[in-house]
Amino acid sequence: MENWRVDPTFAMCRALADGAELASFVGGPFDVRAVVASVRPEVKDGFLLDEVPWEHFPEGDRVREAVHRLYTGDSPDLIEPGVVTWHCADDMRAAAVLAVPFLIRIAADAGHPRRAITLAEVSAPARARYFGVASREGLLLHRDTRSAGYDPYDDYGIEVSGYPAGWSVAPARAAITADATLLRSLLDDPDPDPAIRIRAAYALATAADPDRTVRAALGARLTAEQDPIVRAALVLATAEVTRAHPHPPTTAWMRERWRDGAQAPEVRLAAAIGWLCLTAEAAPDDLRATVDDLATDELSHTMEALPWMTAAGGSGETGLRSCIREMLHPEQAGPTDDPWAPPR
Repeated sequence: MENWRVDPTFAMCRALADGAELASFVGGPFDVRAVVASVRPEVKDGFLLDEVPWEHFPEGDRVREAVHRLYTGDSPDLIEPGVVTWHCADDMRAAAVLAVPFLIRIAADAGHPRRAITLAEVSAPARARYFGVASREGLLLHRDTRSAGYDPYDDYGIEVSGYPAGWSVAPARAAITADATLLRSLLDDPDPDPAIRIRAAYALATAADPDRTVRAALGARLTAEQDPIVRAALVLATAEVTRAHPHPPTTAWMRERWRDGAQAPEVRLAAAIGWLCLTAEAAPDDLRATVDDLATDELSHTMEALPWMTAAGGSGETGLRSCIREMLHPEQAGPTDDPWAPPR
């Protein structure tokens, strides 16, 4: 990060480190939650990027330039959408959050040549501490970052810049929720490439859904969808929404899906994982048998098309294998890239 010593956001973080109360910054120019909430619809729809205070957040100018290049088509050799994921991987989400509404609109433009890769970036800021997590407790976990008494330090800690991470995650989900209508339309995208439909489901899974409209849209698409890997994505998205908004009938529906031999293997495995994440019940013998029977090496690699699985894997292990090991065999140690690790 260049010029970090004079970055105004770092001034806020230094003040916090020196004992200032976080509450004194609530609703102010450095509170990205307040900034996202204040962005007018015409700013989003018209790509009026100069009306967004990117400069208030670490690396904000770089994120703004990336969105501009992507929108205008300038410098097509640059993988501009990746700047959002890079910032999230570097644990600096605040400026990336500001890009979310604009990325959604680019992805919704059927004529944009890079809409699929753009859509892949949309939900990255909404999933703090998500990558490499494959446990029943963590894979589909959504925390309520709007509840009374919520302390971002207790839940998500702080970003590498010193910014409270919970302040980034909450508005990212709020931005996705605000544009859920656009994302729901992408569930029916006619592009033969399934990536758009999969990534739309992945983004919608982070939306608030107290009235179950997102869950209903996922269910409606599941009825019409023919591609097994997209159907699996819709099942996992349904499970993730349900994790945030518990609904016992949906948990029971998940059980029916993995027990249904008429379903595609991808769907049954997704339903098994979803069910395990939605209940504290011990895994029954028939679930274990189903997973053991269906989880071939070939299917394990096929399911890497699902961003949940891509995120869960690591150290040469596919996401499906990581989920199976952590959810059904937690006593087993996972693979490691550490050359100094003791033999297993």
